[in-house]
Amino acid sequence: MPLRLIFMGTPDFSVPLLLELHGQGHDIAAVYTRAAKPGGRRGLELQPSPVEREANRLGIPVLTPKSLKGADEQAAFAAHGADAAVVVAYGLILPKPILDAPRLGCFNLHASLLPRWRGAAPIHRAIMAGDAETGVTVMKMDEGLDTGDMALIERVSIPENMITGLMHNTLSQIGSGLMVRALSELERGTLQFTPQPAEGVTYAAKIDKAETRIDWRKPWAEVHNHIRGLSPFPGAWFEFNGERVKVLFTTKGIGSGAQGTALDDNLTIACAEGSIRILELQKAGGRPMRAEDFLHGTPLDAGAALN
Repeated sequence: MPLRLIFMGTPDFSVPLLLELHGQGHDIAAVYTRAAKPGGRRGLELQPSPVEREANRLGIPVLTPKSLKGADEQAAFAAHGADAAVVVAYGLILPKPILDAPRLGCFNLHASLLPRWRGAAPIHRAIMAGDAETGVTVMKMDEGLDTGDMALIERVSIPENMITGLMHNTLSQIGSGLMVRALSELERGTLQFTPQPAEGVTYAAKIDKAETRIDWRKPWAEVHNHIRGLSPFPGAWFEFNGERVKVLFTTKGIGSGAQGTALDDNLTIACAEGSIRILELQKAGGRPMRAEDFLHGTPLDAGAALN
């Protein structure tokens, strides 16, 4: 029997789950998402979130409160009469009256193997840290930051050259299936919960612009993980001839030398230990391009220093 749900999500990561729940025949009473933000070429037009666009297309009512702490918003939330709320990358804190309103509770899809990487940027942080695996966790929400009891977990290995953008898409799809399975067990009354372990807790802080610049003084593996963890957004970058260049794909290079200098004519750059080879990059305001195409227009010879 389908559940009556409230869906709460904002970015692209949330969209596949919304579509899957709708396709499974669940009664989605309302979609909660972050309010539209200025965007477009000049930043003047309001751009709805990816979730809002899909909800409008599906004919589902959309609500965009700035906060859920007020009594009026909490009463409106409870008035939906939902069996459960499904939350994935929503972006607002859910106070206790919101958590308690659905008959069966609020369930979050989190893109990490909890309790590792609680917080805002779990996919970025897992790859930046060089983790060998990540995954998705379905948990029943409580008042803490991603501290609720876990219901289902699915693990995914992280290949050594995997970037955040590709892992984002993989986890979004896997997570959709996992949440559908969790709701099916919830309907039958068979969904089991396990408290999160006290050991192994880490926090995935939001990516700060100040940490996106590439530091060639670090070993090649750390530089490589930093680049792929920030690819394609917000992007790790270096400066050359006064121009900022975003690096999208790298692999281990051959050779070593002075930190931040090119070792050959193929974009192999020396790090503190070893080197990386840049495979794909993007000039400010331009499109992503292969290293060889970049070098046609911007020669970067052996010995050149990257600032």
